[in-house]
Amino acid sequence: MAFLRGVNVGGHRRFRVSLLAKELHDYDVVNVGATGLLIVRNPGSTSAFRAELLRRIPFEVDIVLCNGRELLELHSANPFADEKPASDVVRFVSVLIGPAGHRLARMPIEIPSGPQWLVRVIGRRKRFVFGLYRRHMKTIGYLGQLDKLLGARVTTRNWNTILTVVRILERGRR
Repeated sequence: MAFLRGVNVGGHRRFRVSLLAKELHDYDVVNVGATGLLIVRNPGSTSAFRAELLRRIPFEVDIVLCNGRELLELHSANPFADEKPASDVVRFVSVLIGPAGHRLARMPIEIPSGPQWLVRVIGRRKRFVFGLYRRHMKTIGYLGQLDKLLGARVTTRNWNTILTVVRILERGRR
């Protein structure tokens, strides 16, 4: 699994991830929509695959490589406890790009704090931090504060994207 941070955001650092997936055919790569997330079915050496990715992406990018088993474990842990959020609330997962710089405060962590929060971090499991955000123009700025809050750079995906990946991984196991 390869999470790419900061590609195709707001019209900057654009390239076609779907074409990248095709170029990486030797690794049996599946592009997961326009999410900057690749499922790598035949990664071989992690360092060789990372080097190949970096060589093919036309600008500097953060890459998080993880094993599909890690996402399956996160899904099995059911971090959102089957709770359906309100229509203006989105479940998310952020992946730490490096080790966290310090211990997290007690959760939930709300940004801004109080009843009008726009981002709420509700838990952490290994390198995955999960929470909720409200659909609002200011939310993207608050999600950007997660790097500082967690003491490490993160890349964030909608929980529905993670569920799509889990379905693909489970189909591959049959």
